[in-house]
Amino acid sequence: MLNNTVKPYINLNHLRLKSNIFTKKNSMSVLITGATGLIGKAVTQKFRERDIEVHYLTTRKSKLKKVEGFQGFYWDPKNGEIDMKCFDGVTAVINLAGASISQRWTKANKKKIIRSRIDSLQTLRKALEKLETKSIESFVAASAIGIYPNSFDRYYTEDVSDVDPSFLGEVVSQWEEEINKFSKFSFSVAAIRIGLVLSSDGGALPAMVKPIKSYVGAAFGSGEQWQSWIHIDDLARQFLFVVDHGLKGIYNGVAPNPVTNTKMVKEIAAVLNRPLFLPNIPKGIMQLLLGDMSYLLFASQRVSSKKIEEEGFEFYHKNICPALENILRPEESSDIYQKEFV
Repeated sequence: MLNNTVKPYINLNHLRLKSNIFTKKNSMSVLITGATGLIGKAVTQKFRERDIEVHYLTTRKSKLKKVEGFQGFYWDPKNGEIDMKCFDGVTAVINLAGASISQRWTKANKKKIIRSRIDSLQTLRKALEKLETKSIESFVAASAIGIYPNSFDRYYTEDVSDVDPSFLGEVVSQWEEEINKFSKFSFSVAAIRIGLVLSSDGGALPAMVKPIKSYVGAAFGSGEQWQSWIHIDDLARQFLFVVDHGLKGIYNGVAPNPVTNTKMVKEIAAVLNRPLFLPNIPKGIMQLLLGDMSYLLFASQRVSSKKIEEEGFEFYHKNICPALENILRPEESSDIYQKEFV
């Protein structure tokens, strides 16, 4: 059961402490679903930096590639189809597949959002049931902090059992229920509940940066809603860490210091050297523009990273200001980053 692009600089002391883990990586191979997405690309890059062979699944035959250390395989989760050769030599599986939650929550889109997650996991599980899986040591799946109830004062750890009574909570609850079915296998099973991912290549940050750059930035609603964020590089490293250590259960994929929406907007403006003079954007306006999906802008989840840190994971980006500087002004932050972690 489940228990509750920057240029990275490597902490050499940390690597020396874990040298017994990394020495065996030449014999390792990982299968990644969602490898062409924002998080998938970052995770894939981390494995390839260690010369670990990556197999990836894609629904588009045009995206199939076969180069040294990186090979694509076709699958169609809607119809339960998968190229079984994708599992050849694989010692770990990382599932990142799922339609974006950031689209209008129409009846059709809601169904697509849920089914894309369930179908992907079911297709993987049914395929694994047909195989001898002794060589597979770890299965790690993406989840989301949206399962935690909307709250301005609670501080969520992984053992909280309450589920947010929104569509977001429904999605994650069904998602993790399907992940839990992999516990029947002998390999370790873990889920990473991902927060607001900060990256210059996609996700929420570019959408937040654009109006601020254009001098029309402002916080949403009261601005007091908590945003539990994580730098894309730390998130990619966290997936590798969970695989490396064979961890089981649920882990929050968030940085140690969440911030309010007001704080986030102010820090982005400071890094971009832009003024903020507009009043906060009323909730009603965003509901009119985005419909039910506007819930994403106002939901408040203050989430703890303590559990993964207690396992030994070290965040490179703990505070929002230097994290934003690293992403939005990398040429100015790289020296500081290097001094801190090399």
